[in-house]
Amino acid sequence: MAALHNRVSQKELKERLYQETDPRTTISFYRYFPIADPRLFRDELYSALAALKVFGRIYVAREGINAQISVPQPNFEPLRVLLEGIAGLERLRLNIAVDDDGKSFWVLKIKVRDKIVADGIEDAGFDMNRKGKYVDAVEFNRLTDDPNTVVVDMRNHYEYEVGHFDGAIEVPSDTFRDQLPMSAEMLGAEKDKTIIMYCTGGIRCEKASAYLLHRGFSNVFHLEGGIIHYANSVREQGLENKFRGKNFVFDNRMGERISEEVIAQCHQCGAPADTHTNCRNEGCHLLFIQCAACAEKYEGCCSVACQEAIHLPEEEQRMRRKGVAKGVHAFNKARSRTRKKAPGR
Repeated sequence: MAALHNRVSQKELKERLYQETDPRTTISFYRYFPIADPRLFRDELYSALAALKVFGRIYVAREGINAQISVPQPNFEPLRVLLEGIAGLERLRLNIAVDDDGKSFWVLKIKVRDKIVADGIEDAGFDMNRKGKYVDAVEFNRLTDDPNTVVVDMRNHYEYEVGHFDGAIEVPSDTFRDQLPMSAEMLGAEKDKTIIMYCTGGIRCEKASAYLLHRGFSNVFHLEGGIIHYANSVREQGLENKFRGKNFVFDNRMGERISEEVIAQCHQCGAPADTHTNCRNEGCHLLFIQCAACAEKYEGCCSVACQEAIHLPEEEQRMRRKGVAKGVHAFNKARSRTRKKAPGR
């Protein structure tokens, strides 16, 4: 039986990726559907995808599947046939990356989770089968021309900062579980209006639409396939593009350009910029926006202190890293939480 986990070093895997001759396509997909035995489902899926040389990150739970992957182009159709042959994944929509270099992933990881999107919902009466209506790109553009339509961004601040739809409301939180109740409170006075929720690929806004219906809202929609599907539809159908800037993605690319506008600023000098990077200091890894000039000036670091740290002896760097939390650490100047000083200051 094939191994069900990767046993090769990250360095070697990256080298193998760049030695490949077949170009890769980056894909995302999800589906809310019941999985009776997530562990068995995970193991069988791992074997099948590994045989097709699929890389990426996939979460499996009793409520469904959430995947961001890349596949060699010759294996794209076999992959589609494989996925649609799985009970519950019939007619699965595959979101093809908009701005893709094929280097998004270099290893396959499939993890079993309690939920495919951590939502904090504990109400037994919540039902994902009762969700908002889909809107495609054409309908989205038509509805958003109406002043009685409210557009809600269900992504994190650092995603919203580099790109969003015209007039979209930001729900100012860094976790989806906090955004759900917050969105219901923020929209309390808008219950009679048309509400359209959106996210990167559709998985968060689909659940958010079900949550608002659960909270008593009635006219709720969510953007089919999220920003990725919208951008592809706009390009293919020659529609007006109402998305401004860049779409943040959770892979090695960290973003795909949807429009030529740069709506964000470098967190160090304030110049127009929308390139996310992780601080080069292994003891920090802050996610922040950095322009090319500051990347050179600070050597890929978020601050002078971190820049000094990367030049310390490796042993001293390791000692400093002991006990440092490894969770998501993102710069968010829109929030009043206590954080480290603004990068570069």
